[in-house]
Amino acid sequence: MIETWDADLAIKSSYLGEVPLRQAQDKLRRRGSGRGSIIAPMRKALVIYNPAAGRFPVKPFLKAIEAELVKAGWNVDIVATRNGDHAVQLGRQAAAEAYAAAFAVGGDGTVGQVASGLLGSETALGVLPAGTSNVWAQELGLPSFTWAYPGRLQENARTLATAPIHCVDMGQCNEFSFMMWAGMGLDAMAIHTIEPRDRLEKFFAVPEYAASTIWNASQWSGIRLRLWADEEEVEGHYLLAVANNIRRYMGGHSILSPNAYLDDGLLDLWLFQGDSLADAFRITYELWRGQHVNSDEAQRIPFQTLRVQADSPFFVHMDAEPKDATQEAKITVHKHALKLLMPPDSLHLLQNATNS
Repeated sequence: MIETWDADLAIKSSYLGEVPLRQAQDKLRRRGSGRGSIIAPMRKALVIYNPAAGRFPVKPFLKAIEAELVKAGWNVDIVATRNGDHAVQLGRQAAAEAYAAAFAVGGDGTVGQVASGLLGSETALGVLPAGTSNVWAQELGLPSFTWAYPGRLQENARTLATAPIHCVDMGQCNEFSFMMWAGMGLDAMAIHTIEPRDRLEKFFAVPEYAASTIWNASQWSGIRLRLWADEEEVEGHYLLAVANNIRRYMGGHSILSPNAYLDDGLLDLWLFQGDSLADAFRITYELWRGQHVNSDEAQRIPFQTLRVQADSPFFVHMDAEPKDATQEAKITVHKHALKLLMPPDSLHLLQNATNS
């Protein structure tokens, strides 16, 4: 008999601190061995879901995810997050307990938090998008779950169940790691204004973010930054500075770095000059249209190590998660630090699609 995980039991004991997953699994093994069953070796997967992610709850669809993974030969455990720190802890525990993969069910915040826990481990990350924007999933070409298309979680689980594993880069800003971006300036201010949001507010995510950006741009004239990107020193007055690891930005509506690769050991620094609301509108329009690539008011600097200083504190966000204001940010890239289950159609995002 092939042993599978009891999803109801896992959900019931969803907080690892209450009933350890290993203890529950041992109980199931003892129950199975009493019937003279044979435990076949299977790849272990931990499905980590955020019950507060997105516009709609995902819990009713977890059994469909489990069914797809089990069908492909995975032994599945399911656990819920309590908060962001707990998501990081669950990622670390998945790595410590030698799970072959941890599947993050939630938005970009949840995905980034689980990835932080897996950093440098042999456990691969699988992304099952169920958040509001799901930019990382857009990057990989995975369709997002909505109640209009509830089968997408199951479809994505089917895609990733047999997907190849590749090593990708992650960034780090001060003590926090990130998968997509570390933003400083106007977008970080907007995110600090609106986060955290309840589920109802997520139905109005785009207009709420736009209103927050406009309001902050009308009250703020930018900041003077001094930057050291590897051997290059830059100083100027900017409305926005973004260090990015992926191509997409602005909720996925902009291709910020058209030639970025997930495994090249580099991040891109984008600097956008400006000091007014009119400049904020210009930057947004250029990003939306892709005109920033050739703009005289925008600058791109590839780097491995970056240091940013200012005379006054500035807001920072990582993967759209607000962080404390600081006067100095140190950003580095961890090359090939994360194992990722990649859909076959996303391999063009890799400079070397043979690494694993």
